[in-house]
Amino acid sequence: MKQGFLIPLYNHGSTIYSVTSALALHGLPIIIVDDGSDEATKQALAATLRAFPLATGVRLKKNSGKGAAVMTGLGKAREQGLSHVLQIDADGQHDAGRADFFLAASVQQPEAAICGYPEYDASAPALRTGGRAVSNTWAQIVTLSGKLKDVLCGFRVYPVEKTLAVMGRCVYDRRMGFDPEVLIRLYWAAVPLVYYPVKVRYPQDGISHFHMVRDNIRISCTFTRLFFGMLLRIFPLTLRTIRSRGK
Repeated sequence: MKQGFLIPLYNHGSTIYSVTSALALHGLPIIIVDDGSDEATKQALAATLRAFPLATGVRLKKNSGKGAAVMTGLGKAREQGLSHVLQIDADGQHDAGRADFFLAASVQQPEAAICGYPEYDASAPALRTGGRAVSNTWAQIVTLSGKLKDVLCGFRVYPVEKTLAVMGRCVYDRRMGFDPEVLIRLYWAAVPLVYYPVKVRYPQDGISHFHMVRDNIRISCTFTRLFFGMLLRIFPLTLRTIRSRGK
């Protein structure tokens, strides 16, 4: 097993250095995919890459969405011979101190995707936590399973080859709908999803690219498409759920 980190980056020039610095302590490769960021972020990324030799930058010419950035990063990880990568968002909201635990869990369960579910502090906006509950409910519907504790948290370890294989066989959302869709499709493909908590904070000066109306519509469209995908798989999913309850 060869592990590393993957950071999708879009206009988080003020935090990319600190996030990379926290991960660099592990001595593992770090792949940063710049999703067509502004000039200030490009300069911050260049300084970060100079400071941390284990970090590799990949730049998309135009903003293509988080899903496109993550899939580009997974492709780069395969080029570098990495078997598993821990994805962490560039905004500094996730507790990077949990990286050791998640990487160790991946060593113990290499066939699985190791997924974070958020533990919020008082800074979490009610609209965000409420919307997350709706997405998680829909995830349970389209998998016929209660095993997906959270599908929006961007702190997770992907098995590189399995994820590329599963997502390479379908048309998927390349923006905010990607985080839930990739976990649902991994579940459909019988890749185990294992969950552990990670602390998440929303600093007052934090930068969020989540647009409440536009992105909720996009995520709703993603779940609508996945619902019809579930109907095509309803018999094996039902059988799988029945078997899991019997254990």
